[in-house]
Amino acid sequence: MTSLQRLGKKLALTLDRPRQRRCDFLFLTKAYKNRPGHYEQIFFRTQEAMKGHPTRGRTQLFGDYRLEVLIDRAERYPWRFAGAETRRETLPAGEYALHQGDQIQAVVERKTFSNLLDDLGQIQILHQQLAELATYPHPALVIEAPYGHFLEPERVAPWPAAHVARALAEIQAMHPSLPVVFAGNRKQANEWAHGLFRAVAARLADAAPAGVAEAQARYTPAQATGGTQLAVRREVLQERPERFTMAMLRTRFPDRSAQQLRAVLHRLRDEGRLRREGQGRGAEWVCLEGDGDGGAS
Repeated sequence: MTSLQRLGKKLALTLDRPRQRRCDFLFLTKAYKNRPGHYEQIFFRTQEAMKGHPTRGRTQLFGDYRLEVLIDRAERYPWRFAGAETRRETLPAGEYALHQGDQIQAVVERKTFSNLLDDLGQIQILHQQLAELATYPHPALVIEAPYGHFLEPERVAPWPAAHVARALAEIQAMHPSLPVVFAGNRKQANEWAHGLFRAVAARLADAAPAGVAEAQARYTPAQATGGTQLAVRREVLQERPERFTMAMLRTRFPDRSAQQLRAVLHRLRDEGRLRREGQGRGAEWVCLEGDGDGGAS
């Protein structure tokens, strides 16, 4: 298993195998028809079942919940959040925050086109600010401009457009847990942030079923590596000698089945990267390129 996540009332699993990798367990609570009380139902669904289910396009988070939005005192012309209770405060990070349960649950850093260009002149300070922002739950950097504007030389002068593009890419690479949203304009940025706050409030209000919470508590997520297929590809194309046998590969991956390993080798053969010579246990696999990148195609 490469992933286990709670998605609303579902426990979503991703399995480490080449096909039909995704499945889920749906936890529902229903009332008894003839007596007081409730009972729990658990449904298992395969990837094919999810594709064919009539609810496959339904969103997970919905409903209107009370929003308490904090607006930084330095905002001169703040965004509007219809139906929400707003309050001015000096925020430690960002300009807007969803406050719920006596703590900040989401925080948004707002940048106009000119704001962000000015910040490039002190990008080291910007990185420090964004690093702090990324420590909060559900953070986001929301920009009131389309990405394409930052690639137009006449708009970003005196900065070279290539430098601006490199800086924007660096921001996302340096802060991988921080979504960077190019919202187009002020109105769209405001609506995106409002939508984020509504969705976070809905998620917090949707308590995890007991079975989901128990499974999550036992699961320790590992860093995503791409699973068996990518690991074997890298081993074969970058680490193995030019000629190797299945036995050598199984020594390297003792916890993987021969079927899993063979599936990767056959795919590499179909791609023209490997050739098989001989039959049976003595068959050898020959690399047809010495510097493969190991990436999935």
